[in-house]
Amino acid sequence: MTVGFYSPMPPARTGVADYAAALLAELRRHGRVNLAPDVPPGPRDVALYHLGNNPLHAEIYRRALERPGVVTLHDAVLHHFLLGQLDEASYIEELVYNYGEWNRGLAGELWRGRAASATDGRYFGHPMLRRVAERALAVVVHNPAAARAVKQHAPQARVVEIPHLFQAPALPGPQEVARYRQRLGVGAGTFLFAVFGYLRESKRLPAVLDAFADVRRENPRMALLVAGEFISTDLERAVEPLMGGAGVVRLGYLEEREFWLAAAAVDACINLRYPAAGESSGIAIRLMGIGKPVMVTDAAECARFPEDACLRIAPGVAERESLRQHMILLTSISEVARAIGQRGAGHVGAHHRVERIGKQYWDLLRECGQ
Repeated sequence: MTVGFYSPMPPARTGVADYAAALLAELRRHGRVNLAPDVPPGPRDVALYHLGNNPLHAEIYRRALERPGVVTLHDAVLHHFLLGQLDEASYIEELVYNYGEWNRGLAGELWRGRAASATDGRYFGHPMLRRVAERALAVVVHNPAAARAVKQHAPQARVVEIPHLFQAPALPGPQEVARYRQRLGVGAGTFLFAVFGYLRESKRLPAVLDAFADVRRENPRMALLVAGEFISTDLERAVEPLMGGAGVVRLGYLEEREFWLAAAAVDACINLRYPAAGESSGIAIRLMGIGKPVMVTDAAECARFPEDACLRIAPGVAERESLRQHMILLTSISEVARAIGQRGAGHVGAHHRVERIGKQYWDLLRECGQ
């Protein structure tokens, strides 16, 4: 069996590319894997397509429909992707194909209001997965929320839950970490929170900044690192006044080595997703994997995490107060952060190691190639 492997790859600035690079290397320990081959697969060969909710996956999506294989859904919402790929008529027909003729009026309304798609829950509530899920030999997802979304669109589809992978890094030593914190202007006794990754509305940055500012007024020995590129200029303008607040440290996109340096330097990660797109966050898995406590939105996407291995933030109107209380908890009781981080690392080590994940993928691909 030969596997055809289709995914964005580094240096593409996307978590899917980092995931794919690690998985590709691991799969090649099991057998022959060709990266993005142009030739049609042989009778026992199988293609593995990685799909996400951004334009980098356009050609991969088309191939997955033309030559069915195993599809990994890194986002279980493809609505925003399809908004960017289709014209108005095609978009309306695609939404009708997914949800029925009685939704034709809704399709037109959503097309006209697409400028608000990053925050309007209706776009997240209509993932538009039916076509690719019906065509696939199997659909790989990373969490129960994504599995449920696929089954709702294609009840006959074969859905396989494989956890998001973790590849242990070579972390910097304590002295290098201390120097990095000094460069950020963060003292040794300061508790450093961090938000990593692309900054879009669903990362809940205004709520994070607001809660942080409130708690820091009571405890100035805390700081917040915001590291990543803004996807939305509207969001960037909206949070600009808060970004200049006391204790906020701003960095742009971090290359791989600096990401791990920053990850080692922080004391806790805030990694919220609301509205969620059925994704399992690679950033959350990475930070948990190295023993950092991670705050996540309390949702089905994180259902596999043990209750004591992360900090669950209530979504909706309770979000800000939930954030505030958890920040106070971590900064008030020194052993809490360490204990949660250790439990998170134990969970990731048991269920997300790249060797374990590679074997699960290979067994599935071999089965689909028979």
